[in-house]
Amino acid sequence: MTSSSALALLAGCWLAALPAAAQETPSQGLEVLNPKKAAKYILKQEVPEYPPLARVNFIQGSVRLLVKVGREGQVSEAHILAGHPFLAVAALKAIRNWVYRPARSRPAPAEFQTFVDMNFALRYRKLEQLPRQPEMDLRRQVRPPELAEKPAESPSAATLRLRLLVGPEGSVVDSQPLAGMAMMLDEARENVSRWKFRPARWGTLAVPWYLEVDVPVQGWPASRAAADPGGQ
Repeated sequence: MTSSSALALLAGCWLAALPAAAQETPSQGLEVLNPKKAAKYILKQEVPEYPPLARVNFIQGSVRLLVKVGREGQVSEAHILAGHPFLAVAALKAIRNWVYRPARSRPAPAEFQTFVDMNFALRYRKLEQLPRQPEMDLRRQVRPPELAEKPAESPSAATLRLRLLVGPEGSVVDSQPLAGMAMMLDEARENVSRWKFRPARWGTLAVPWYLEVDVPVQGWPASRAAADPGGQ
């Protein structure tokens, strides 16, 4: 898009705190800092690049992340809780370069978790030319990712339903639990990392997109998971 286009776009992005209303529960045993309190610990904050494919398709909005910070202030884990897949990949790339001042528990530094919301906004000079339903228009044009190959699993194993963010290379960029026992999550994520996918396509371009799958977890009988779906 050139500066002489009828519709001029000014792409911006700002960072804000997220109320703790995520779909994934923070890990037990780790302190969960209020987003406003955690923001005071930030030493380095990388602003995500606005994805070109999101810009040309008029995609904007927020990406919600659950972030785990190590004892030395580095982001050790980050997971997408909500957000458009185009924006989610950019948010993950940026948050992994954030640095916090270590939180302290008694005399020693301590790990903690917090929620972060990255907001992506396109500013328009001619609002009347903004598409009414850009995300729905794009969804109709995208061919979702497909599972190409996965290792053989026991049919009697319990399953954990995950929403995967499959990158344009066909690899799993992130995963979010949707249903199943929470204590199976780590093993399910490890299992699905070995699966192979055909990435989503927008025309001839491979693009990041979500896919929901049931991941078998060995050592967890299906009958037990059915009796205790919440992992209590």
